Amino acid sequence: MTGIGEARVENDRLSVSVELRSVNNRHLKVSLRGPEAYLSLESDIEKIVRARVSRGTINVNLRVDHLQGDAGYTIRRSVLSDYVTQLRTLATELRLSPPGDLAALLALPGVVVEGCASSLTPEDGEIIARAMHAALDRLNEFRVREGDAMARELSQLCDALEASMAAVATRAPLVVQDYRARLQSRISEVLRGAGLNVPDVDLVREVGLFADRSDINEELTRLRSHIEQFRSLIAGGESSGRTMEFLCQELNREVNTIGSKANDVEIARAVVDGKGSIERIREIVQNVE
Repeated sequence: MTGIGEARVENDRLSVSVELRSVNNRHLKVSLRGPEAYLSLESDIEKIVRARVSRGTINVNLRVDHLQGDAGYTIRRSVLSDYVTQLRTLATELRLSPPGDLAALLALPGVVVEGCASSLTPEDGEIIARAMHAALDRLNEFRVREGDAMARELSQLCDALEASMAAVATRAPLVVQDYRARLQSRISEVLRGAGLNVPDVDLVREVGLFADRSDINEELTRLRSHIEQFRSLIAGGESSGRTMEFLCQELNREVNTIGSKANDVEIARAVVDGKGSIERIREIVQNVE
């Protein structure tokens, strides 16, 4: 489920800004961007997110400003020296001029860091946690609004699916009657002029076998049960995206079975409409937490 949440928290030493962006994902993935000195808190930040979000890709942008000017920027000389040594060796091998401008090397990973990881205090972790929770509150407010819209659309699609299956249930009893009439007409046409007739008991047996093969009452009953359960999940307040995905598979299975057993054009049309509703439900459910 998509969403955005921002928060800013300060104490006497730090000003922490957190921006969270959520995009759809079947699983939960947390990605952190921020000052290198605070990346050691990545596992703690991920725990905070996992405690409140179960699905989606959550991009965390962390900014930390030191209000007392005690952060500064540190050039890691050993890292820079290692870069220079390797570049000079490579330049010699390739017969190129060695790098003369060290300023261009400052953008390389690990050369310049803000603050120092060793200066982290428990208070730093606490203020970052406060900012994370505040940003998650904003993110969840955004996601709740989107979830309400998705719930309304899912409910409408359930209505459409029920309407399609109601048409199937209305048509189903007439299928056997039509089959009997067609079968009797064909037999009469074939045997016309031959002075023969088919005993009613044989006709009834054949129609009975057809009725048994094409019976879809069990499938319709299970389908209604799945839709009822799906509606209860929509109304519930718990995370149910994976359960909804499973129900979508069951809905699709029952509708496919109805289409294969019914052997009727009108039912086939209703099945196509029903499968369209299920496919749209499945697309939405992939974004449900």
